[in-house]
Amino acid sequence: QVQLGESGGGLVQAGGSLRLACAASGGSISTYSMAWFRQAPGKEREFVSSIGSRYTTYYADSVKGRFTISRENAKNMVYLQMNSLKPEDTAVYSCAAHSVGDPRRATTYTYWGQGTQVTVSS
Repeated sequence: QVQLGESGGGLVQAGGSLRLACAASGGSISTYSMAWFRQAPGKEREFVSSIGSRYTTYYADSVKGRFTISRENAKNMVYLQMNSLKPEDTAVYSCAAHSVGDPRRATTYTYWGQGTQVTVSS
């Protein structure tokens, strides 16, 4: 059973940067697709970015060119570098592991973290 824990969230001004980290324990994530999703108040959870076991990446159009996903299998870690943050990026960001289908769909993931709050002020 893999457990995921996110960190790195916080309050930042528009235009600023944050780096989120997802630490996995209880098993290796090296063969798993990993992803970040986010959910803003009153909105549905949405895909942000994913990275496959062979490092194939996907990004939501809304974050393309601003966010970068990466993974460090030796440390069982996944990261999300977020630059040029906008108020509309405010949400709880959650890490997910082990997709059994389309890595851009939340329902395909087996393991989830609790999430970390990102708030971008204007």
